[in-house]
Amino acid sequence: MIFDYDTLQVIWWILVGVLLIGFALTSGMDMAVSTLLFKVGQNSKERGALINTIAPHWDGNQVWLITAGGAVFAAWPEVYAASFSGLYWGMLLVLFAIWLRPLAFDYRNHYTDETWLKRWDIALTVGSLVPILLFGVVFGNLLQGFPFWADENVRWHYDGVFLTALIPLLDPFSILCGLVSVTMLLTQGCLWIQLRTVDEIGSRAKKLSLVFALVTVVLYCIAGLWAYTFDGWQLVQAAPADSFHAIKDKVVERVPHGLFANYGDVWILWLVPIIAIFSFLKAGIAGVKGNALKGIIYSSVGIAFVIITAAAALFPFVMPSSLDPASSLTIWDATSSHFTLQVMLYAVIIFVPIALGYTIWAYKRMWGKVGVEEEQSH
Repeated sequence: MIFDYDTLQVIWWILVGVLLIGFALTSGMDMAVSTLLFKVGQNSKERGALINTIAPHWDGNQVWLITAGGAVFAAWPEVYAASFSGLYWGMLLVLFAIWLRPLAFDYRNHYTDETWLKRWDIALTVGSLVPILLFGVVFGNLLQGFPFWADENVRWHYDGVFLTALIPLLDPFSILCGLVSVTMLLTQGCLWIQLRTVDEIGSRAKKLSLVFALVTVVLYCIAGLWAYTFDGWQLVQAAPADSFHAIKDKVVERVPHGLFANYGDVWILWLVPIIAIFSFLKAGIAGVKGNALKGIIYSSVGIAFVIITAAAALFPFVMPSSLDPASSLTIWDATSSHFTLQVMLYAVIIFVPIALGYTIWAYKRMWGKVGVEEEQSH
């Protein structure tokens, strides 16, 4: 199975998106549950029951994040280099937050002291909330463009304080995107809790699922209307085939309402945000009616289509520049060689089904409902 270079570049754009969607879906059944510990669990025993719904799977879920990071490094080395230069402190904050999670899982039950348990529950909540918030913030920055440029040697530079501070990432629009990320995953988390718990824990999650679903729809619509006011990027002329510095030799222009240019050219793309909104409304309704499994299916579709909405708005750009449009990275000039993409595709075809099959087997093998009594007996 040999593909031409252009086809491989599109395939890898899709594959990286699939890996990010996989991480988002599993985060809704993992990090979102941890974030809801104090909202749904009223005491340490109930919080322990909530933790038991994700304890067998949380570390396996992180494989999607690691795989996505590795795929970006191998498939889009320039994106990896440019993003790590500008997002350094944000990525460190995510790393430190995720670092809290295995500590909390491991040390929480070493003692039964209430203060000890509460502190580790707080650590687990913070370690779960920060990543899902910041991943949404990053998408918000992508839609606005990062303040970077490439010099004549294609070395990456950022404007002023951006490289040395986290604050420039946290502009109002990016924070809004971060809140969309949080609420859509909390919708998934509430449905997961409802599906996997008994007693009053599931009842509280049942009431919250509709609330988070409705908030997600409202924030998502506000973010879409706000994004319409932004300028976007248009690839006017690709770099010549024999270009030594393809990144700098292309012609890119900023255009008004450019993030919606693809939606104007391909009208069927408008089904993407419509399906996202419809799915979250159905997920919230299914949760209130007590059909948690159906709700998770709907919320999973909604999460996937929210991410696809942003991807469709940016295509073919992967990491646009707000300072120097010509330095923006696209799927055509930021990818690895033809040979590298082809070999990696073989690896994906072999190993991703194995990982997916193992994940499904693990969830099936360790399935069941938990409650306070089960938490105490273990």
